[in-house]
Amino acid sequence: MPAGHGWAFPPARWARGVPWASCTAGLLVTGYVAVFAWAMAHTAYDVWGALLVLPVLMAVSTPVLARVAAADPEPGAFRLLVAALTFKLLCAFPRYLMAFVLYGGQADARMYDERGRALAAALEHGAVLDGGHYDLGMKVAGTGFVVIVTGLVYLVTGPCLLGGFLVFSWMGFWGLLLFWRALLTAFPEAESRRYAKLVFFLPSLLFWPSSIGKDAWMMLCLGATAHGTARLLERRRGAFAWLVAGSLGTAMVRPHVTVLAGAGLVVAYVLRRRPREAGALGPLRTVVTVAVLGIGVMLMLQQVSSFFGTEGAGQGAVHQVLQETARRTSQGGSQLDPGAAAAAGDDAGPRVSLSPLGLPAAVVTVLFRPFPFEASNLQNLVQSVECFALLAVFVRSWPRLRQVPRLVLRRPYMAFTVVYALLFCWAFSSINNLGILSRERVQVLPLVLVLLAVPRPAAVRPTGRPRPRERPAGTAGRGDRPPRGPAAPGPRPVPAGAVRAFRHPVPARRGAPRRHPSAQPPHRPRRP
Repeated sequence: MPAGHGWAFPPARWARGVPWASCTAGLLVTGYVAVFAWAMAHTAYDVWGALLVLPVLMAVSTPVLARVAAADPEPGAFRLLVAALTFKLLCAFPRYLMAFVLYGGQADARMYDERGRALAAALEHGAVLDGGHYDLGMKVAGTGFVVIVTGLVYLVTGPCLLGGFLVFSWMGFWGLLLFWRALLTAFPEAESRRYAKLVFFLPSLLFWPSSIGKDAWMMLCLGATAHGTARLLERRRGAFAWLVAGSLGTAMVRPHVTVLAGAGLVVAYVLRRRPREAGALGPLRTVVTVAVLGIGVMLMLQQVSSFFGTEGAGQGAVHQVLQETARRTSQGGSQLDPGAAAAAGDDAGPRVSLSPLGLPAAVVTVLFRPFPFEASNLQNLVQSVECFALLAVFVRSWPRLRQVPRLVLRRPYMAFTVVYALLFCWAFSSINNLGILSRERVQVLPLVLVLLAVPRPAAVRPTGRPRPRERPAGTAGRGDRPPRGPAAPGPRPVPAGAVRAFRHPVPARRGAPRRHPSAQPPHRPRRP
């Protein structure tokens, strides 16, 4: 073997015919079965039951994802959706560890698990279905509804805590998918691949709605509301079915969020353009639809009033709700403004202002805080890194954001997005706890990310090569070169100051040395 060369073995012939994909899949299945057998012998059903739920969820979801991806014109959509589902389900495990290992079970998921087990046992034995009375111990609206959902999940999967985390994380994934489908329906010129990568793989949207609780359910129902809104604005069938399902789902848990979404829908529907081929009943249909949407918003306001225990739905009631929210969230070690809470008193909490002048500060607070210097523990530090990165992306996307006011009038779904996001930031800026705010903002992030999917204007799109600076006619700069590519028809212009050596090429004599084309010809005396 020559020196200086490394050892190189040609690939064996048998290796070329080995089905490596099948072998890898077989090894993964074998390892999964081995882990499942070990978990059955050493852990409780709360843990090893999740190893049964996980493959079932993947098997049920894959055909649906294939059908959804078939309607997407971009290649690789199926692989992207499968990867998003896999990451979303796997995030249920660190979410479980955070709730029951890091926090020692001091989480809302513990209460939902205990009451859900009791409800599932009552349903399994027929105590409720046979006309018996079951007492949840709380109102159905709000926390009680999530207990009912947890009991129904346990009725199918069995009382498995980690399996419940997987199912709720699965619900959250379908909510994100509906947000993505809403963008494709109502804003087809948007950069859908960029939006898909943001909405499916943003750490907050992967992590927080992956637990038994309100976050995953709200993500699913808000996605259904957004999908129904997009279909209504684009005059597609099934819009009201999606809207009713999504609005009822959110109203049973957080009716104030339903009011915010309804307000955005009313504004977007009013700004919707009337089609040219609309008949005589078109304006009447628009008036009736706006009236129905307005009545729905008023009913939701009454639901909010009874949910929070306030009288009426005016400015005083709204201020009372926001002040109570600020007081309840001013406890713990992650307050946004502990000095204001201490100055106002232990029971009063920080003061809340309803002035629209505070809207810019509310947007920054809800979307981009905590800042890195405000982090008080490791969890807040990780969250601050994501918030800072998201803020940097928004700053770099300023050319896109400048088009938003124009798109609000052209695309009504953009109006729905902007109105809902502003109202959400205004309402939830009263939360005075960084940890709670990090979880609550996932209800607005999917719509805020729509702003980052606005197509880049043509004037700032990268062309791969900087455009040359224009020069006055008749001048040439130093080092200027003709553009590459095929020459334009017609004679090539002669640069200023250049002199051609030959009009026609002179063939070289045989045996004579070749001269470079730029070399000057030898001087020959003219004959007399």
